[in-house]
Amino acid sequence: MNALTHAELSDAELDELEDFLYSDAVSEDSLDLVGVHGLFTACNISPKTVTEQEWSELVFDGDPLWESPAQHDRIMEMLRRLYQMINSNLYSDQEIDLPCELTLVPDEDEDVSSLTWWCQAFMEGVFMHEEAWFAHQEEETVAELTLPVMVASELFIEDKEMAKMRNDKKLSEEMARQIPDLLIDLYLLFHAPKK
Repeated sequence: MNALTHAELSDAELDELEDFLYSDAVSEDSLDLVGVHGLFTACNISPKTVTEQEWSELVFDGDPLWESPAQHDRIMEMLRRLYQMINSNLYSDQEIDLPCELTLVPDEDEDVSSLTWWCQAFMEGVFMHEEAWFAHQEEETVAELTLPVMVASELFIEDKEMAKMRNDKKLSEEMARQIPDLLIDLYLLFHAPKK
């Protein structure tokens, strides 16, 4: 990891945040750290501004059982910094470092890969303002750029074409490796100054 900027979280802070997201204080359906990263990436790319209330509802799946106002403030401050860190990387054209391997092969003790969880959370961020994403004049380009994420998410497996791509191991792994570059392309599509 590079030297920490004012927005970046230390490894200890990331561990603290992950511990909270796995604790009994939050819903079983809350996102883990990989999912939060996927959601925040989509929120930062989104052509429509996503409010803190919107993303926090998805992160926690309801209101956590806070021990104290101090705990609330600390967890929210770390989440805001993670959100800002992802925004800074996108804005400065840096390739996004995903917090998981770029493979759809799950670990031995998992049913799906961490990348699939990341992609599912990313798509949750897209669904929040889906009309804005696809109402853009480059709708076909958006569909093309999000395709690898959609395939990796396994949320569209009922679609025959999606299922065919996902079941082609070589193709789906190749698509998975393209995701970091496509994120930058999506961000620029929505946020680069129009010529």
